[in-house]
Amino acid sequence: MCLRCGGIGMCIHFCRLCPGLERSCMKRKMLRWTASLPTLKAILKDAKRLMCPCYKYGLLRNRIHRKSILCEALQHNLPPFTPPPHTEDSMYPMPRVIFRMFDYTDDPEGPVMPGSHSVERFVIEENLHCIIKSHWKERKTCAAQLVSYPGKNKIPLNYHIVEVIFAELFQLPAPPHIDVMYTTLLIELCKLQPGSLPQVLAQATEMLYMRLDTMNTTCVDRFINWFSHHLSNFQFRWSWEDWSDCLTQDPESPKPKFVREVLEKCMRLSYHQRILDIVPPTFSALCPANPTCIYKYGDESSNSLPGHSVALCLAVAFKSKATNDEIFSILKDVPNPNQDDDDDEGFSFNPLKIEVFVQTLLHLAAKSFSHSFSALAKFHEVFKTLAESDEGKLHVLRVMFEVWRNHPQMIAVLVDKMIRTQIVDCAAVANWIFSSELSRDFTRLFVWEILHSTIRKMNKHVLKIQKELEEAKEKLARQHKRRSDDDDRSSDRKDGALEEQIERLQEKVESAQSEQKNLFLVIFQRFIMILTEHLVRCETDGTSVLTPWYKNCIERLQQIFLQHHQIIQQYMVTLENLLFTAELDPHILAVFQQFCALQA
Repeated sequence: MCLRCGGIGMCIHFCRLCPGLERSCMKRKMLRWTASLPTLKAILKDAKRLMCPCYKYGLLRNRIHRKSILCEALQHNLPPFTPPPHTEDSMYPMPRVIFRMFDYTDDPEGPVMPGSHSVERFVIEENLHCIIKSHWKERKTCAAQLVSYPGKNKIPLNYHIVEVIFAELFQLPAPPHIDVMYTTLLIELCKLQPGSLPQVLAQATEMLYMRLDTMNTTCVDRFINWFSHHLSNFQFRWSWEDWSDCLTQDPESPKPKFVREVLEKCMRLSYHQRILDIVPPTFSALCPANPTCIYKYGDESSNSLPGHSVALCLAVAFKSKATNDEIFSILKDVPNPNQDDDDDEGFSFNPLKIEVFVQTLLHLAAKSFSHSFSALAKFHEVFKTLAESDEGKLHVLRVMFEVWRNHPQMIAVLVDKMIRTQIVDCAAVANWIFSSELSRDFTRLFVWEILHSTIRKMNKHVLKIQKELEEAKEKLARQHKRRSDDDDRSSDRKDGALEEQIERLQEKVESAQSEQKNLFLVIFQRFIMILTEHLVRCETDGTSVLTPWYKNCIERLQQIFLQHHQIIQQYMVTLENLLFTAELDPHILAVFQQFCALQA
């Protein structure tokens, strides 16, 4: 409620509260990314302005028309409220940043946009957020409600709408609604306001592109996904020449990487030649490669490669619809390069056998996703046998990547399928992502989409088993409650079977949680290793630590913490004791300490 309309009592109480709030703001130490005013200070500043008799409120105030009724209404005394004490299980909301994209200079011809810290700006944004929250499931209704906002002639409404939508899309750790909702909403708004909103959206896109150097990597990912999806709905039309500055920059810099990732995503929504046609010839270096299969045994120069003759036999067998036993028979004569190793595991792990089998099978099944899935299903037994060891699982992923290096989408769906069919496990995928074979592609978006998808699968697996355990316990409790006769032996037998099921599920839950913890330990350990190597290398060479690779890597570490914070919190003590110790480099340790501070 407005302080000037809320009654004398409210003003008195607020005046008593203000000094305490101001002292609190002065004592707090704030970590600021920009020169923005903290939210609490902004509220105090605006509240004092509202209490000034000469202040003129520029927005609609419906309560003014009911002022006489409110003054005569019954006054209620609110009881005192005591907040609950802090406990280890207490959950707190994540910090939020007041997102600002436009100011009054961005729309000089239209109505003046309220100041960045004015109460009018906050009220407009809050109203628009409420509209989205109420109608987000119906994009047409939501768009219609947004463009019909009351008092739209007094404000640059399109600028406010675009700013609010991007504020939600870029909210960390996750937006309030699914990402695709914001894409469809903006498309619908462009249809409703074809003469004005597309221009504002293009202006916003240009501003975001200019700020890529300082944008959070997670937000860059969402920007890439939104922009590529948006372009696909408007015939991929864009003035690419305006972004030609990225052609002269380091390929690992944010701008050329952004353009490259956008074009790669656009190719997923179109086809390769179309992408080559929509961009100027000067952008050819940033265009994605033709997504074809790379088969190492397919040309004449491969005759001297180890396993070439076996690959030819396998190709004939696959085309003849050979059985698993027949494939095993062909593979048994493949020499093992590790046969002279002293390690016992070397005898069971045969990298050449895996390479010949996976290369040939994926090449023959390269026609479509469905063909590849069918091949994995048909020869699942062979895969499981070859990838029995941890090294075998890792090598299957390596060979698959060699075959589909130019097709990131195929890599992602094949990894997903291999996890679902238990050909590889989640820890193997994590180790593969941080391996030297992927070092050139380490900062590419598809790599991190695979890792986050792998973590989500593990989390869902644990939750599924936990849910089954809880349901079994509830079923047993209901049976105990219904039992009325202690001599009912049939109930005893049912209880015994259910108790055995609960014990088995309890063991499965403990095993799944152990795998989950191990997955996070692998991920964070590999992060620490590669970041430490980079820091030592920079110190030895006397170069700056703050390279584009370092920014990407350290923010990917932050991304893992934030996006999976509810699960990671369960293993905080283990992480602190084993990995994030006091001896760790301060650059890396600071990320863990910042994450801990979110729940402090």
